Amino acid sequence: MNRSRLKAIGLVLALIPVPVLWCVGQARGWFQRAENWATDIRFQHRGDLSAPVKIVYVDIDDISLDPKEIGGWPWSRHYFAEVSRTLLEEAAVKVVGIDVVLSDTGISEVADRKRIVEGNVEFARLLWPNPPVVLAASFASDKFRDINGEVFQRELPVIADGLPPIEEIEAPEVPSFMVGRQFPFSPGGVGIIDIEDGVTRRVPLFAPSNVRTYYHLTVELLRRYWDLGPDAVRGQGDRLEFVNEQGELISAIPMQDQQFLEINWFSRWVEPDLNPRISFKDVYFYSRNLRSDNPAAVESARQFFAQDGFKDAIVLIGPVAPLLQDLAPTPLDQSPVPKVGVHGNVLKTIVSGLYLKRLDSVQIYAITLLLTLLVGTMSVWGGASAVGARVLAALGLGGYIWLCFHLFSTLHVVLPLIAPVGSALCTSLIAATWQVVQEQQAKGKIRGMFGTYLSPDVVNSMIDSGRDPELGGHDSEITAYFSDIQSFSSFSEVLSSSQLGDLLNEYLTACTDIIQEEGGTLDKYIGDAVVAMFGAPVDLENHAYKACLVTQLVHRRLDELREKWTREGDKWPDMVHRMRTRIGLNTGDCMIGNMGSRSRFNYTMMGDNVNLAARMESGAKSWGAFTMVTEATKLACERLGGDRIVFRPLGRIVVKGRSQPVPIHEVTGLQETVSPRTRECLDLFSQGLEKYYAREWDAALRLFVQSAEREPLQPGQAPGVGNSPSLVYQSIVTDMRGNPPPDDWDGVYVMTEK
Repeated sequence: MNRSRLKAIGLVLALIPVPVLWCVGQARGWFQRAENWATDIRFQHRGDLSAPVKIVYVDIDDISLDPKEIGGWPWSRHYFAEVSRTLLEEAAVKVVGIDVVLSDTGISEVADRKRIVEGNVEFARLLWPNPPVVLAASFASDKFRDINGEVFQRELPVIADGLPPIEEIEAPEVPSFMVGRQFPFSPGGVGIIDIEDGVTRRVPLFAPSNVRTYYHLTVELLRRYWDLGPDAVRGQGDRLEFVNEQGELISAIPMQDQQFLEINWFSRWVEPDLNPRISFKDVYFYSRNLRSDNPAAVESARQFFAQDGFKDAIVLIGPVAPLLQDLAPTPLDQSPVPKVGVHGNVLKTIVSGLYLKRLDSVQIYAITLLLTLLVGTMSVWGGASAVGARVLAALGLGGYIWLCFHLFSTLHVVLPLIAPVGSALCTSLIAATWQVVQEQQAKGKIRGMFGTYLSPDVVNSMIDSGRDPELGGHDSEITAYFSDIQSFSSFSEVLSSSQLGDLLNEYLTACTDIIQEEGGTLDKYIGDAVVAMFGAPVDLENHAYKACLVTQLVHRRLDELREKWTREGDKWPDMVHRMRTRIGLNTGDCMIGNMGSRSRFNYTMMGDNVNLAARMESGAKSWGAFTMVTEATKLACERLGGDRIVFRPLGRIVVKGRSQPVPIHEVTGLQETVSPRTRECLDLFSQGLEKYYAREWDAALRLFVQSAEREPLQPGQAPGVGNSPSLVYQSIVTDMRGNPPPDDWDGVYVMTEK
């Protein structure tokens, strides 16, 4: 790992206080509003879910409140008694919940007391046997007076905030209405309807008081819906359980803060298929028609209550008229909608078992820290100008956001979004800004120190790597690159000096651009020869693959240049139209550094492996190849570059000036460009080489003849091609057949020329 990357990691680690601050903000609830918004966006992205239980809403709406219908609020209990009785007996609903605190405290002094009491008595007679009807209770009224006129404070007791002594916890406002001058009636089927802080996100499943523990309206509704007894509900730490008479678990509801259920909202309020709604006045109208003397009216009422939507349903009667001010926005509804929908979605959440799952604090902190380190490191990896690193950072951040939405839609998991993303963005921005400042200072320093005696390419590479050159040289594994124009000495005989300069400049520019685009470093030009290195002065892990790739890109570019020069007509002689270059590569340890005198030196490479690369270039001609590499280069390329480069084995040789044999290979092309005919050639050539090593000269010659017919560069047809590996081996095999090698021959061919 180079110094710039270590600096990037160190810079991000130095900014650890940033994610720590975001974690503190998360713990203190600074981002709760933003996190709620992020959760709402996920609800809206997920969309509606099908209802797992049949729920029907009976709306106390504007039409029902119209004086021409039922009339102004509050109503006589007669209407609730009539509608509840008919829904249970005629419509066969399973249970009825009334989302209104039916207390006489809300009745005006000018109301008809006799009529009110008659309605109370009627409703009390219905409720006395404890039918599946649950009425609402609430802690919402802040202050109240007892029978002695003393003022008391009433508020929802929250366990997480710490509870006072139980005798000090005032009970909620419960349904209570007079059925005689001194006889108030309090029904048994009661459930609280409070939500947390007036926000439709969490509901308390129970609340203790100095009277008894009150369960939520939905808990009481489900207890009756599942035909469970009064002792069927019990709290077990972080969950509320329903059990049957045999003690078998029916349902376990996970609770947050030992008390609250977070609602998984199933649908928007205005979804008639998912939230079937009927006006209260219509239900009441058909209820009265059941007792009509008109058979047609009775029949129409029976058909109304025989609708399949009623049977075994949970009915929620609640206010929807804006006048009654029982509205609030929800995660799926931006505009306020009736709060009675809260109870419907709580019921769906519990019956379906699709509970929202949140991580604990430690997990949130861990995600915040890890995402910050990941995105922050990627954003500064490779330096201030590394666009790819920033793209990866953006992809990493986008991937986490996608994961948040995906897990919510599929598994109902609520991953933290604001703190991790905010921390990652802040850290990345600070780190990138600091890095830009530091790198600009470093670039100015390096240019000032080395700009006068090092090439701009090397200086820029040093700047990008974040590493100063090691004066005097050091050993490093690189891939050395040598190229030379075929028969270039004859070019100067027919081209003027200006033509020669133009030709060389165009050719050398093309070669140099390709080398540098693929991460190579230009060492020097020697006439028409190009000397380059891959892997220094900047580390390049796949330098062998890059060097091999460059050979093919250079040949391809030269093909284009030949076509261009040919189109230019008489500007260039025929030899320019046939110009080709030979390239040699070798991979190994070399001396890399600034070589020369103290007053003038050059960044270059030296060593035996460099000389061997030069021998590959000069020896390629003898083997009819235009790109020849050592086995070391081939193996390194395949190890770190995959199989994109197509190689052809050319045998084992001893180059002039060395005693050890070297396996050599031709770079034939790239996988995507090598034709099926060329692959046949390579297969036949490989078989011929095996026969050659086995001294089966006739078989080898026959195979080399066949491969020669399929060579990709045919002598006399391809411009500038006068030989091929298949033709070379035909000559070698013919010579071997006439002059067989000694018995200890190991297939090595000794080169007599450089």
